[in-house]
Amino acid sequence: MAAVDRFSLLYREISCSCSFYIEALAIVGAWYTVRKCMSLAFDTYSGVRVHVIPKLTGEIDLVKKYGKWAVVTGSTDGLGKAYAEELAKRGVNIILVSRNKEKLEAVSRSISETYQVETDIIVADFSKGRELYPAIKEALKDREIGILVNNVGVFYAHTDYFTNVSEDTLWDLIHVNIASATMMTQIVLPGMVKKKKGAIVNLSSLACCQPTPMFTAYGASKAYVDYFSRALHYEYASKGIFVQSLMPSVCNTKMLAFSSTVSKIPFLFPTAEEYASHAVSTLGLSIRTTGYWKHAIQFTLGECLPEWMWAWFALYLSRILRK
Repeated sequence: MAAVDRFSLLYREISCSCSFYIEALAIVGAWYTVRKCMSLAFDTYSGVRVHVIPKLTGEIDLVKKYGKWAVVTGSTDGLGKAYAEELAKRGVNIILVSRNKEKLEAVSRSISETYQVETDIIVADFSKGRELYPAIKEALKDREIGILVNNVGVFYAHTDYFTNVSEDTLWDLIHVNIASATMMTQIVLPGMVKKKKGAIVNLSSLACCQPTPMFTAYGASKAYVDYFSRALHYEYASKGIFVQSLMPSVCNTKMLAFSSTVSKIPFLFPTAEEYASHAVSTLGLSIRTTGYWKHAIQFTLGECLPEWMWAWFALYLSRILRK
């Protein structure tokens, strides 16, 4: 009997200790659940506010809010052209900046005739580095720019390993993806600050949110654009300037023409026009957004994945695209 009594006493002590730990774990579990539920509710609210409500409440008067002129770089194809057309549809005059004069003139004429707005062009090859910016600054000096869209960008000829990427391509990524957004902002921002209103939209990429193999230098260049945009917004928000980091996922544009896979999945990979229609609606609402609800779902799912899983899937997909 004595042995049984001692076991019972030991059992009661163990039970008391376990009960304490179970209660502590229950508190931790409850805190974690509440935190996740609040995060989900906040993300859902943000998604509805940015992607749904603007479509229901009507278009914002961008001319009144920011100004009558917009500068769009890389505007003869893809997202740049579609974004410029969407702004023009809302009554904003457009200054198109790109390297091909013939294409610029054709797009300028088309936008002017279709949307009855004023247009102008600036021929500039951003891969040339700092030598072209004085001419751009001179061309814009008497214009009251309300919106700047730093869209111009380059990608690899196809997804590839870093050692296979040429030195020329790497310099293009630096000059076109990084330097252009920085220097165009440096040119236009002082005028916006003087007027105490303006918007800057910098095209980043979903590829910068987690390490993306075979997009390495491209993703890194877009990570710079993302950081630059977010920090700049907080620096100049009090002066009436709205800066947005726009992070699209894959769109069916000329940049990814090397892959027939993209055009076969329109649900995941929208056209430039479809994307731009949604992205312009987020202007003034979110400083960091994918711009499109389908891409927002992809972003949310990507954030839920561990880094190694994201990288593994990205590498697998990149190898398919490379073929």
